[in-house]
Amino acid sequence: MPFYEYQCSECDYNFEELQKFSDPPLEICPSCGKKSLKKLIGTGAGLIFKGSGFYLTDYKKTSAEDKTSSQEKNKQQKASTTKDNTLKKENSTQNNKPNQS
Repeated sequence: MPFYEYQCSECDYNFEELQKFSDPPLEICPSCGKKSLKKLIGTGAGLIFKGSGFYLTDYKKTSAEDKTSSQEKNKQQKASTTKDNTLKKENSTQNNKPNQS
C-alpha cells in the first residue's frame, strides 16, 4: 500500500496517509475538520524489499563488474610496486657512491 500526501487548502495542514489503491481520496481535514483536502502529486519512493526472502547478494555487482574492478586494483598495485622498486634502486645507487671530498 502506498502513502499519499494531502494538504488542506484552508489551514495548510500537510500529512501522509497509508491507503490502498482502491480507497477513495480523503476529503475532510483531520486538523480543521473542513472538506478542503487536496491530494498532492509526489515523486514517490524507491522500492524497499524487506523480509526473509531477499538476500544481500541479490544486489551485489555482477561478476563482469567485479573482474573489471579487481583488474584495475591489480594494475594500480603493480604500478606502485614498480615505482617503489625504482626508488629503492636509485637510493641504493646513490648510497653506494664514494664520497668525493
